[in-house]
Amino acid sequence: MQLHEFVDAVTGEEPPMTRTADDIVAAGRRAQRRRRAGFASVGVAGLVVVAVAGAFTLPTLGVERNTTAAPAPAGATTSGSTGARWSDAAPFTFTFTGYDAGTLHVQNPIVTSTGYQIASVYSDGHTSNDKPVTAEEAEARGDVVDRKRKAVGGKPTLWAYLTVYRPGAFDPAGIKDGRKVTVAGRKAVQATLPVGLDPRKPVDPGNKLLAWEYAPNAWAAVTSFSSSAATPSFQDLGGLVGGLKPSRPKPALVPFTVGYVPSGYLPLQTGTHAMPGLSGIATARAGDYGGATYTRPAAPTSGLTAPYDAVDGAIKDGFHIFVTPSSSSNQSPEPGATKCYPGADRRPAAAGAGGGGFCNIWSADGTVSLQVSGMGLGDALPLAELEKIARGIRVADVRNESTWTPAAQALRP
Repeated sequence: MQLHEFVDAVTGEEPPMTRTADDIVAAGRRAQRRRRAGFASVGVAGLVVVAVAGAFTLPTLGVERNTTAAPAPAGATTSGSTGARWSDAAPFTFTFTGYDAGTLHVQNPIVTSTGYQIASVYSDGHTSNDKPVTAEEAEARGDVVDRKRKAVGGKPTLWAYLTVYRPGAFDPAGIKDGRKVTVAGRKAVQATLPVGLDPRKPVDPGNKLLAWEYAPNAWAAVTSFSSSAATPSFQDLGGLVGGLKPSRPKPALVPFTVGYVPSGYLPLQTGTHAMPGLSGIATARAGDYGGATYTRPAAPTSGLTAPYDAVDGAIKDGFHIFVTPSSSSNQSPEPGATKCYPGADRRPAAAGAGGGGFCNIWSADGTVSLQVSGMGLGDALPLAELEKIARGIRVADVRNESTWTPAAQALRP
């Protein structure tokens, strides 16, 4: 299910322009409860994540978590140039650190890919949507949207992130209705994005994109989804331009190594102390350990206008690896067990192919969950292959980063 379908399915007949970030978050929580009920009917308690392209997808799972959110392991810092060159680093490498720009605060990046790296952006005047709440908190407080609508002087909500693209990866001409501007002496493009990121719907003044050329043929873009049409403004976002500086390249680490990958599948993106891609940015403070996404064939590394999983149907054949606390899963831990489940929209397997689903392996003490899932990424791999991938993975000490492996090595058998 794509984001615009997801929003339509859970928001009823409300006028499109009333669907704020809060609406999407709350609606997603309702939809996730329905998905859990559906899985229960076939003997499955639920998923760590159900992939849905676009913004505000994974904060919806926060209500299902059983622990309070941990603080971000990599907080915002002041970035300073070390003389490093932007073009020096290979994919799956971090090349900048967090920095402040007025009321906006870029965090250290936690997502890498073959085409970019991503960091969360927080604002002093907003409540971030990337911090899950416990089921108990949600039950006690009621619906988050209703609470905030009734609150007097409550902060608007914001989900924002900075994507720093590798040289040649980003195409500013591909931004729909983009307006060319100059910010801090650099070429830039700004645009207002549609409701739910659905191109068929009208623009929402709270959804903004500002992209700029930070080095020759290399662009960065800040994407902001706010329940306030006025803040952050394009001027506020423009304050981020001057603060983006290169740092000493640092390989992205993941808390596992793979032993088997089916033929033709290649690593696409990672999460360090987070799930991979926009899923990781959407739950940046959830306390997850790490993950990766694979795709077949290799995804394009040029002509991009957004992260791979922000575009409807961009990943048609792939799988995820997630390493998370068991408390982040909807399923009860089963220490040392391996369990595999077919997808909810199962298709008859023919000639050993198709079907989809996911496999879980719990640590011996039941505190850590490893999941390999094809759901939301085409469901092309049969369960037998997903299980073979999962059994070939070796998980490091999730609490000791010195045991983790650079992604470029870890993701290839």
